[in-house]
Amino acid sequence: MKEYNKLKILAILISTLTVCFITAVPVLADIYRYVDEDGVMHFTNVPTSSIKKFKVFIREKPAVVQSYSTEKYDDLITLASEIYGVAFPLLKAIIKAESDFDPYAVSKKGATGLMQIMPENFKLLGIRDPFDPWQNINAGARYFKQMYDRFKGKLALSLAAYNAGPTAVDRYKTIPPYAETEEYVRRVMKYYYNYKNL
Repeated sequence: MKEYNKLKILAILISTLTVCFITAVPVLADIYRYVDEDGVMHFTNVPTSSIKKFKVFIREKPAVVQSYSTEKYDDLITLASEIYGVAFPLLKAIIKAESDFDPYAVSKKGATGLMQIMPENFKLLGIRDPFDPWQNINAGARYFKQMYDRFKGKLALSLAAYNAGPTAVDRYKTIPPYAETEEYVRRVMKYYYNYKNL
């Protein structure tokens, strides 16, 4: 009898999982299993009773990648481009590399928003809300223009300074030998040429 119950439950579980996969409904839930004193397996996605007895049987990992519009902020990028004299495709390329157009992006180091402004620069750049798209784009464009002027229009050095800080660029007199910064400059330049040629 116990063996029959186990097989019955296992068959129900398999058919339930099969229905989920066939219908392709994006259901995100862990499956928990509990074996009672009679050896009967119980499965659930909500272990409401005997929570301590239930163990994770299948861990569901969401595979959803949030994607943001690449054109939503074009008007703000155009305005910042005109104010600071920085090419529209270049500002757009920096935003693509920094946040992939996610206005709520926060890096491991704490850089925030579309152009990934560090908190210590908020006051200096007049940011009250780093997640406000206009404040962030305006501040990022202003800061990049400062780097561009400081490094006499040398684009690669200006981008490196935006990423690693101007002190690092001054120290090495070139793109600092940091893998992250070298990759950053390469990505921005690739995006820049792509946007320029649209």
